[in-house]
Amino acid sequence: MSAIAIEARDVTKVYRRYSHRRQFATLKSALISGSLVRDLRPDETFTALKGVSFTVPTGATYGIIGRNGSGKSTMLKCVAGITRPTSGTLTVNGRISALIELGAGFHPEISGRENVFINGIMLGLSKREIARRFDEIVEFAELQDFIDAPVKTYSSGMYMRLGFAVAIHVDPDILLVDEVLAVGDEGFTHKCLDKFAEFRRRGKTILLVTHSLGLVERFCDEALWIDEGVAKASGDPRSVVAAYVADVAKSEEAVLAAGDARAREEASAAPPDQDAQVADPASGAPVDGFKAAEGRWGSREIEIEDVALIGPDGQPGHVFQSGDPLAIRMRMRAVRPMRDFVFGIGLFNADGVCVYGTNTDLEGFVPVSFNGTGTVTLHLDRLDLVEGTYKLDVAVHSRDHVSYDYHRLLYTFREKSRIKDVGIYHPPHRWSFSESVRLDHRPD
Repeated sequence: MSAIAIEARDVTKVYRRYSHRRQFATLKSALISGSLVRDLRPDETFTALKGVSFTVPTGATYGIIGRNGSGKSTMLKCVAGITRPTSGTLTVNGRISALIELGAGFHPEISGRENVFINGIMLGLSKREIARRFDEIVEFAELQDFIDAPVKTYSSGMYMRLGFAVAIHVDPDILLVDEVLAVGDEGFTHKCLDKFAEFRRRGKTILLVTHSLGLVERFCDEALWIDEGVAKASGDPRSVVAAYVADVAKSEEAVLAAGDARAREEASAAPPDQDAQVADPASGAPVDGFKAAEGRWGSREIEIEDVALIGPDGQPGHVFQSGDPLAIRMRMRAVRPMRDFVFGIGLFNADGVCVYGTNTDLEGFVPVSFNGTGTVTLHLDRLDLVEGTYKLDVAVHSRDHVSYDYHRLLYTFREKSRIKDVGIYHPPHRWSFSESVRLDHRPD
């Protein structure tokens, strides 16, 4: 067998955009006109892949990652022969079994049993070979009680289990898998990963498209990152994943920064409220400012001019890793000399639950003087939060709760973590086990 299982060279795939202005009545008219794509204007086409090249050695497990719509699945369909590249070359050495779209190749009106035979024949097996492997396929798919029911009655998970079982039991040289394990339960996912490991031991080639970055890092020999149809990086999975994660964080930074800027602009459009207090005007009792809507209020005798969230690199940002240090820096200006002031922050999760709140008065600081401009910074040595989106309140007010400038939920940041735990707080921790208790790390 060839040492190269898959070789792509400058693969480009152009699709025709749907348009009411220019449609072919029949295939004959399209062919007579010359080309389905070549003669279209640039705005009538969409380029899904742009000169992508990569090589998959025989017996390797190769991962393709990227955002939704980046061209990953299009590349897999080109490799599978479902669609042809517009230009470039694709060479595939060995028999392919592809699990690309949920239920692809299944006829909904007939039974699972009949679909197994039809799919097996489509993948190159004889009827006798399918019959010999049939019980094993059904057992792996865990569909013994439903194999004679019409496929249209199957859930998405049942579809996926049957499709995967057929794909791996035709004993292919190359297995193509698109993000289909996401609809399986945890038990079946483990069975699939065990089957992948068996394929690797037997020298089979696996081409995997997935959003599971941990799976790519632990399971793949090499990886390719595609973005907007262009190959951005390839090679060592950890390096490729790190580059992809950094790019995603950069995009998230831009989105969060733009959203915060719009929110602050709208909140700042209102004139200062000279009588604003964190108190109920009817009863005079303090109210919970944490329950107020997003906005800004206060007399602006001391004005918050800028707020920056500083990460471990010393630069302002909006995306941080769980456990990173974080500094919240507020730049302020007093319109006149002030002797009564308190600086505070409040941290909230996306559901509006207060994660943490503090101010200089609570922590025993006594105001002495503030005039002109200055900065106030709260340093958090570790931000041990679970992954999610968080909002920040910042405020300066008098000791009897008269607001000078209160910014309510106007600053957003995102906490990232490879551990998908739940709750709010992620305390530093470790596990230990006695000798009689054995556990392995799962691939993802």
